[in-house]
Amino acid sequence: MAMNARSSSTCVGLAVMVSALLSSTALAQVAEPPSVPETQASAPEGDPILVTGTRIRRPDLQSNSPITMVGSDEIKYQGATAVESVLNRLPQFTADANDNVSNGSDGTANVNLRNLGSNRVLTLINGQRMLPSQAIDINFVPSALIERIDVVTGGASAVYGSDALSGVVNFILRDHLDGFRLDAQAGFAQHGNNNDGVRSIIAARGYDLPSSSVVDGAKQDINAAFGKNFADGRGNITVYGGYRHADPVLQSSRDVSACALQAADDAGTALNCGGSSNTPYGSFTPLGGPNQGVGLTNAKDGSQTWVPYDNSFAYNYAPTNYFQRSDERYTAGAFAKFEIAPIAEVYGSFMYMRDHTFSQAAPSALFLGTPFTLPCNSPLMSASQQAALCGAAAGTNATEDTLIGYRLGGNGTLPRRDDLRHEDFRYTAGLRGDLGHGFSYDAAFVRSLVRYDETYMNNVDNVKAQRALDVVSVNGVATCRSVIDGTDPACTPINVFQANGLTGAQAEYLYSPSKTGARNTQTIYNFSLNGDLGTFGIRSPWADSGVAIVLGAEHRKETLRFSADEIAQQGGATNSDGEISVNEGFGEIEIPILQNLPFAHALTLNGGMRYSAYTNRQESTGLGSKYNAFTYKGEVTWAPIADLRLRASYNRAIRAPNIGELFGSQSIGNVAAQDPCSGATPAASADVCALTGVSATQYGHIIACPSDVCSAQGGGNLALKPEQGDTYTIGAVLTPKIVRNLSLSVDYYHIKVKNYIGTVDPSLTVSQCVATSDPYYCGLFKRDPRSGALFGTDGYIISTTLNTGFLQTSGIDVTADYGFGIGSFGKLNLSMVGTWLAEQVSEPLPGLGTYDCKGKFGYTCGQPSPTWRHVLRTTWQAPGDATLSLSWRYLGGTELSSLSSNPFLAGTPSVVNAKIAAYNYFDLSGSIEVTKNFVFRAGVNNLLDKDPPAIAAGILSAFGNGNTYPGVYDPLGRTVFFGASVNF
Repeated sequence: MAMNARSSSTCVGLAVMVSALLSSTALAQVAEPPSVPETQASAPEGDPILVTGTRIRRPDLQSNSPITMVGSDEIKYQGATAVESVLNRLPQFTADANDNVSNGSDGTANVNLRNLGSNRVLTLINGQRMLPSQAIDINFVPSALIERIDVVTGGASAVYGSDALSGVVNFILRDHLDGFRLDAQAGFAQHGNNNDGVRSIIAARGYDLPSSSVVDGAKQDINAAFGKNFADGRGNITVYGGYRHADPVLQSSRDVSACALQAADDAGTALNCGGSSNTPYGSFTPLGGPNQGVGLTNAKDGSQTWVPYDNSFAYNYAPTNYFQRSDERYTAGAFAKFEIAPIAEVYGSFMYMRDHTFSQAAPSALFLGTPFTLPCNSPLMSASQQAALCGAAAGTNATEDTLIGYRLGGNGTLPRRDDLRHEDFRYTAGLRGDLGHGFSYDAAFVRSLVRYDETYMNNVDNVKAQRALDVVSVNGVATCRSVIDGTDPACTPINVFQANGLTGAQAEYLYSPSKTGARNTQTIYNFSLNGDLGTFGIRSPWADSGVAIVLGAEHRKETLRFSADEIAQQGGATNSDGEISVNEGFGEIEIPILQNLPFAHALTLNGGMRYSAYTNRQESTGLGSKYNAFTYKGEVTWAPIADLRLRASYNRAIRAPNIGELFGSQSIGNVAAQDPCSGATPAASADVCALTGVSATQYGHIIACPSDVCSAQGGGNLALKPEQGDTYTIGAVLTPKIVRNLSLSVDYYHIKVKNYIGTVDPSLTVSQCVATSDPYYCGLFKRDPRSGALFGTDGYIISTTLNTGFLQTSGIDVTADYGFGIGSFGKLNLSMVGTWLAEQVSEPLPGLGTYDCKGKFGYTCGQPSPTWRHVLRTTWQAPGDATLSLSWRYLGGTELSSLSSNPFLAGTPSVVNAKIAAYNYFDLSGSIEVTKNFVFRAGVNNLLDKDPPAIAAGILSAFGNGNTYPGVYDPLGRTVFFGASVNF
């Protein structure tokens, strides 16, 4: 029945789409442009025609590759101040790093095309690379300057080089103004907390309920630009500046995120408020003595008594976490050009961004996973605690090691704060001109610098914590041994042996801010020669247009310098550096075969090739590697009549490993996972657990990963080779003259990435070891030798980079535009973009099997991959230059991946989170031209204030936050915006 329901839902969505098209009600703010000249209407006369996906330039050129275009009006309709949010609404994209991710965020924003990863989509600005590949940040793009965004499906390495495996996102900016433009916008979120199911869970645990109605998350964005033509229009200078601010939103303000949800039982029949075993009560797991491996905790009544730990002690870490990060961004820049003569036009640009954001998480802790050494005669412990820890050695100078989980909650302690600062610079300079006889050239230089500085505050320094626990009695006063011997005169003893016994003053001593920083650079030299060989008579005898070619060369160099201070290095960060240099030669040819003939209005072939020679080196170690790669493409378009164009293409693309993947030092980090060998009754058998390193004495006594968060070891691999991608597309574009203003395109895509650079997902490692006892997967467990735990600095899952198996995705994109007059009532326009996903397949390692995440979410599959998604926008353009626009966003339902019969996905069951139902969002916006130079706009997104799905935190993987997927679903509820544009 479930399958029938999903099929029915998909069919309904398709039926609505087809009905809309057949009833002649479709046009475009989001669509594929029917031809390039129409999308370039605002470009200055004489400027080169820019078609994303090719370097060939000529006035009649149309794209051979499927392109989805997002116009500037769509950005205004959405009231978007963050560009990534605009793209994430398109069905081709899956959410990536965004402002709703807090704990673990690096402060950047990225886009993920075809769910193949943000590192496999190439981002451009006006056809040139944006920033260094390992430091892409969509925040860099000022939304108010965007003229349009081109999204090209599939490989484009033959045209642009490495990284364009899933496709290309090209931000076309307004770099030529003659006048003044000012744009200002403000907005906020308004949400009614009426999710009775989640509220009852929160109330049952005795936690504070969010207010029934909240208004928060205010955002402001103001941008100004001024341009001036000079020298009779041969020159132009355009300057711009902008400011954006966003207020933070706490998870405590929303039903769905106010407590850390978890499965209430092993079957997952319900949810309850769980949390972390790092609690303000204090948790202990001795690594020796009479209670070795036993979870103990301080009694809730404040007495210095240890009792067995159970889930009633769990700490709710959710309320202080950010659901929307605070953010402050400044942008500025300039574009200039001057035509000295037709053969020589100089041009250049400067772009700058400074972004400052904070992420915030629950107060720090002495986290379980780090063993601390306690003296058996510590004056801070009671006699019973000394005996429970040390047995017969209680009260002596002997010591015992134990894991401690003690949250610095209450008593004036502060939440952890991550101060994230980015400062980006981008310079371009070039010389271009017309050489005559149909030839032109372009010599370009691009330089970008990304400065990243992070300060992590209010975090426990474990070195200080160990000093504060190593306490003796001096004249009846608990005193740090480091004070006595002079090692650390500032040391303050900490009382972790009593519920809520640690004071704010004690916590202040434990805090040590850590600092890390990175400097990324990119330098590009590019020369291309464009030629129309038709001027020399080189053309097909059946075509009017001649053969067009592009020849060129490019040199790129990227560098990274990453530094970590002593405190950060204690937490696992290490200094790193690297350099990638590549020399390339490329060419492209366009051959019109047939033109203006019966059944052959046009038949055109296009081909391209690029040779790349890479040299990688690390200055600090002297290590390096070299490799070469060829990429190529072939495309054909056939228009039997002017109204119908058929197209097909094949692209071989690559993605060379970036500096982090090659040279990144190995370190330990957190991952969402569960240890199958933990607890008194482990889910895995003793034989399986023995394969992961569990001893017979440890079995049944291993502490579970706190909050379903285990540890994994990540890092670089110098032996990496480039990924290879093969993309096939075939489609049709219909623009019938009999129905004016109608365009329809349908394109099939198939992308396969071989030898993809990645890691073996820790969740997959766990599930495969348990299900198959495969020694490869079980051998990736590195357990703490003393406790057997799978978290902390000595217990983790190995997950370093390597060339793995393949990724494969395919599907069908449908875009449709239609506009028509409605008499004296103005015009009605509709546009629709939809994607049907045929497959989302992964092979983690060559020859070891595959799994398909189509229609699934959670655990190994990560964020939802609906079978069908679409955006349908209806816009009424009323007389008097006023508009009213309604958008319908549809995301098909998905199933929990662990319920699959595929052994790669099978795992922890759930009843309550077995499915995420289909979601429908409606957004309404409007604008009115008050005067010729002043336009006012306003809108409401998520008009019906629909809640995001509430999901157990342990199910979420990358980019999950607040018990949901905030980049996929609207996390804050209804959002309201209003703004104005002034043009002179």
